[in-house]
Amino acid sequence: MTDALTQALQEKSRDHLWLHFTRHSGYFGENPDPVPIIVRGEGHHIYDSHGKQYIDGLAGLFVVQAGHGRDELAQAAAKQAKELAYFPLWSYATPPAIELADRLAQYAPGDLNRVFFTTGGGEAVESAWKLAKQYFKLKGKPGKTKVISRSIAYHGTTQGALSITGIPGLKAPFEPLVPGAFRVPNTNIYRAEAQFRDDPKGFGRWAADRIAEAIEFEGADTVAAVFLEPVQNAGGCFPAPPGYFERVREICDQYDVLLVSDETICAFGRVGGMFACSEMGYVPDMITCAKGMTSGYSPIGAMIASDRLFEPFSRDATYFPHGYTFGGHPVSAAVGLANLDLFEREGLLENVRTNGPAFRATLEKLRDLPIVGDVRGEGFFYGIEMVKDKTTRETFTEAESERLLRGFLSRALFEAGLYCRADDRGDPVIQLSPPLTLGQAEFDEIEGILRSVLTEAWNRL
Repeated sequence: MTDALTQALQEKSRDHLWLHFTRHSGYFGENPDPVPIIVRGEGHHIYDSHGKQYIDGLAGLFVVQAGHGRDELAQAAAKQAKELAYFPLWSYATPPAIELADRLAQYAPGDLNRVFFTTGGGEAVESAWKLAKQYFKLKGKPGKTKVISRSIAYHGTTQGALSITGIPGLKAPFEPLVPGAFRVPNTNIYRAEAQFRDDPKGFGRWAADRIAEAIEFEGADTVAAVFLEPVQNAGGCFPAPPGYFERVREICDQYDVLLVSDETICAFGRVGGMFACSEMGYVPDMITCAKGMTSGYSPIGAMIASDRLFEPFSRDATYFPHGYTFGGHPVSAAVGLANLDLFEREGLLENVRTNGPAFRATLEKLRDLPIVGDVRGEGFFYGIEMVKDKTTRETFTEAESERLLRGFLSRALFEAGLYCRADDRGDPVIQLSPPLTLGQAEFDEIEGILRSVLTEAWNRL
């Protein structure tokens, strides 16, 4: 792309495009920053309008599992668009939606056999809360409407999903939100009390029991569901300690509360299994998912519910008065099927299970840097927490974090050829979630870039 065309696009972007989760002030003034324009992707690389190559260390946004430029996925979209570009799922069905629902039900654990399609993860979370409320009304327990989620957790931006989200800064501009959402501690063992740091099983039990405590405090007859990610994203990849989900399942059964596994990020191979709950040994009542279902080649999401939850909706005049115009879009569903075929044909799940430990071991090398406090995650999904003092685990002040992440790291990593995320929704972290096709050579390249930039960041401090 020529410099003149790039400049024209940057001006149009500045004048008309409202970027998501973006501070726009830097694009204005006497010396405005140019808007980065990404024009092409191939494999695990993306390219900007100047032709510069970057490693896509975040798979777009935890999405492009199979990598960029996959002709078979683009062709699946084009073929379906010629046959039937659009038709809603409002009392009618299409072959791609039927086949994709069947396929997802086969992958899902237990009796999670009912697939309600959305266009994204936030909509899936919204749908799950609404289903939980109506289900308990149909079961004669109309007071069960509240939900419990974890501190710093992100579950979406719609009014309901944002209420479930546990990040105060994202919620404050839109309050009052939907009432009835409550928070419990997350599974950040790095920041846990000293007695738990060498006792992950004990910490897992402690964290799970806080859910029971919250249910009892609110009243079991008022709580409908618990929303948990298998590996919590916001805050920097918090895996569940041993025994955590086993205990949570016991608690939910004890109090007749639904367990929702929010796998918007973790499903479709991100931590090694098609669904992360299966990989981690628990069966929820609902799964919410999106992102990697099509590797980003077309938008789609889903709420997958158990037969038990569907049963009251299969009788008499009862129905779920909820839906989306583009939910289960036939083109997206066709791409989803092609993507799952690709997963099986190329063994992407096996690649994550085989190479995930190598990815971890490569990132663990960064622990010798004074700025790296913790490296955590699962599969192809990791967070690197940065600290001022490794011994005391002292973190940065808000102003220091601002200068570190936005003032230096984000731009420096990108300029060094690595697209990833520097995030301070909890303590400051760098998040990595590359396509599922990578191996040791790519891990080494990522580690080398991180080492160079983090060393420079420490020197600047």
